[in-house]
Amino acid sequence: MSKAARTKQLIIEKAAPLFNTKGVAGTSMSDILTVTKLAKGSLYVHFENKENLVHEVVDYQLGRLSEVVRTTMGRQKTAKAQLFAYIDLHLDPMQPPLLGGCPLLNFGTEADDTNEVVRKKVNAVVEGAQQNFRRIIEAGIANDEFKPDWNASEFATKLFAMVEGGILMTRVAQNNQAMKLIAGVLKKEIEENAA
Repeated sequence: MSKAARTKQLIIEKAAPLFNTKGVAGTSMSDILTVTKLAKGSLYVHFENKENLVHEVVDYQLGRLSEVVRTTMGRQKTAKAQLFAYIDLHLDPMQPPLLGGCPLLNFGTEADDTNEVVRKKVNAVVEGAQQNFRRIIEAGIANDEFKPDWNASEFATKLFAMVEGGILMTRVAQNNQAMKLIAGVLKKEIEENAA
């Protein structure tokens, strides 16, 4: 990796937690300069403007989250264990996998009305997660792990929406009661659909 590529990656990595914690609107280029300890000119050599940096940071953060989820679920041997692993990964939103919380929620809620590029990036990951859950459930049905009449698409949407909603509720309330309840409800439905 060239020096320029390393510097660009350093900027993205240092900026990512700031944007994820303070939001796009709340993070200034001065904040980025402070955490990277770079001169203004050096920053603008790599990123024409804040919007270009935001797009790269969003890709980076969504990629990191996807990798954590993939790795966590990939350690499991059964479809049921994979679904449980996803739920357990998010069981304590006060200690999230990425600093600042869920980038899907953070970037998605900020960008839904203000940044079409970021909205589309977040939506692609949301849709991809639901497709992945559906495939896992369908594989579990094919392997006689789950009942054949379980609606994989419906539960995939429910799983994603309830976990993300639980993350929001927990972080806003500053307690984990909602997520514990949600995790229990989801796991119960998975158990009820086991073959």
